Amino acid sequence: MDDITWEDPFCGEGASCFRLGTDQEGNGYIAIAGAEDDHLTDSRDALRRMILDIKAGKADHLL
Repeated sequence: MDDITWEDPFCGEGASCFRLGTDQEGNGYIAIAGAEDDHLTDSRDALRRMILDIKAGKADHLL
């Protein structure tokens, strides 16, 4: 996906690695590392909140 800028993968302990991306229009994307063509999209703010909650341990069951 040429129009999506992907960040480095975020990997939980013993879990899949996820990547976050954004495009020029401010949309946010999340995908399993290595499968970026099969991604979910939402607003950048919604994805940022989800990742911050995961990193804070509020939703570690998602990793």
